[in-house]
Amino acid sequence: MPDFADTRVSTAGTGMVRGIAQTAVSGNACLVKVGGITVTARAATGLTIAAGNVLLLARLASTYYVINVVPAAPTTTPATPAPADSTPVDTGDTPPAPKPVVRTGTLTCVPTATACYRDGSWRSDGDPTNSFDLYQGRYGGSSYGRNTGVAFYGSKPHTLSGATCTRATVQIKRLSAGDYAARSATLRLVSQTSRPGGAPTLNETTSGPSLTIGATSTFTLPTSWGQALIDGTRGGIGISVSSDDPYIHLAGRGSWSAAFTVTISWRRSS
Repeated sequence: MPDFADTRVSTAGTGMVRGIAQTAVSGNACLVKVGGITVTARAATGLTIAAGNVLLLARLASTYYVINVVPAAPTTTPATPAPADSTPVDTGDTPPAPKPVVRTGTLTCVPTATACYRDGSWRSDGDPTNSFDLYQGRYGGSSYGRNTGVAFYGSKPHTLSGATCTRATVQIKRLSAGDYAARSATLRLVSQTSRPGGAPTLNETTSGPSLTIGATSTFTLPTSWGQALIDGTRGGIGISVSSDDPYIHLAGRGSWSAAFTVTISWRRSS
């Protein structure tokens, strides 16, 4: 079996050292002082050496080889390079307009008043005039005229001026009056934001939710109604029919805290 012990190579006496040239190169060699001892070192071909140069040497066994001249230490700190030019290239094209920032949200509008108009005046024969329940039509056999109930919202919806309505809902609860079958009140948009001295101004119309007595609903309004409240062109929501029937009684804010509360979902770009 072969013995590999005789193939081992000792690294003693090898490595990199630094010395000071004592002479210039002559015959591809020069004298160098290394660790206080002057030795003869072989110089790499083409290497220019002058006495006093600091040299980098490689030692292999007892032979020294000059591989480079160590430059003098810098006297100043190198200057920081100038930053690369980051100016965008002018292509001549007009840059696109920045994308608009879109904000969304919801606004809850509780009525500032709920009232009922009949026979040329606002009713006060039950709850306070501004917390009255909403009625439409006329009770069978009554000597009184037809009712028009209204919820007014003041200026709060208009605080969203400039926004776009994306959805609008209203809370409605039917109370006892008329027959017990499910009935739909006729909803109307009203011009005034607060109770006027005379009759309310009725505008757009839509059929409300079909409710039995005691039932409640979160009813989705046309988005144009929510937009009209935002824009301030309309200020309230009422119930009214041009005939006596159906006679319907809906809760006002005196009977139900959520009565005719409108929630407006909105979007705004800037």
